[in-house]
Amino acid sequence: MNTSSLPRIAVLATGGTIAGQAGDASKTAGYKAGVVGVDKLLDAVPALASVASIHAEQVASIDSKDMSLALWSALAARVETLLKQDDIDGVVITHGTDTLEETAYFLHLTVKSEKPVVLTAAMRPSTALSADGPLNLLNAVTVAASKNAAGQGVLVAFNNQIHSARDVTKTSTYAVDAFRSPEVGVLGFVQDGRVEFQRSVTKPHTTASEFAIAEKWPSVEIVASYADASRVMVDALVAAGVKGIVVAGTGNGSMHANITQALSDAVKQGVSVVRASRVGSGHVMHNGAASDDALGTISAGTLNPYKARVLLLLALAANKKDLQRVFDTY
Repeated sequence: MNTSSLPRIAVLATGGTIAGQAGDASKTAGYKAGVVGVDKLLDAVPALASVASIHAEQVASIDSKDMSLALWSALAARVETLLKQDDIDGVVITHGTDTLEETAYFLHLTVKSEKPVVLTAAMRPSTALSADGPLNLLNAVTVAASKNAAGQGVLVAFNNQIHSARDVTKTSTYAVDAFRSPEVGVLGFVQDGRVEFQRSVTKPHTTASEFAIAEKWPSVEIVASYADASRVMVDALVAAGVKGIVVAGTGNGSMHANITQALSDAVKQGVSVVRASRVGSGHVMHNGAASDDALGTISAGTLNPYKARVLLLLALAANKKDLQRVFDTY
């Protein structure tokens, strides 16, 4: 066990805006992401010394728009290895905002530990006036050091709020309160060292998840439905050998007739198809005989298309056949 009077938290840096740098402090765009190392990120937050003992690692230095399955796998494996150590009480991951919700959900379903895992990020580069990264990092470490965070799955600490990895999504291109959990709201808040959870995660995750890191990942892509959509994209993906397609449908996951026919043909060729929605909130209902059962498609529930892709990747890699049960469960 960790014998220090403070919790010992591992901070894993992957790049992103929080590690961004620009030549003009008045600018919050046009910066280079992921160039500031983890040691400098930590040096900018001296208050961390009163919250936790820090173990720091630079895992990657990328703009999160370039996140990959290989890095997801490596990150999940490293997090799990660290959490198995008696002297590590939790993990914080600094990340870019663009794909943070996808990485968080992937870890939520693959990391096998009750110890806290908290992702954080920033909307302004580290060199900007009123940079939000230092406070977000302090709050993330504070959450990871809290005993109340144990068993809650992977969390996102951002702008004083605590979100579940399953529910959170980015909702603004510029605002410092860029993340929301549209359907169910935040789990709690963190402010001035105080961590309070107002609800708990109910769907399975981490130690209760049936998924794990795969040696090989299937090809799963996303297509969108819109006015006058053609079947070109679906047919091209099927010809390329994809194993799964997620549809960002209109409304309740509805699809243009052209795409519906193309996806029906894809299902007959063994491609797994999940209906999600391009709308920012709400759920996609399983339509039974009226749609899903007739077409052989799966409804995504409240998962947005990008998280639905994560779950479909994991399910297909694990050779799951009961996909609707998987999406209803997770």
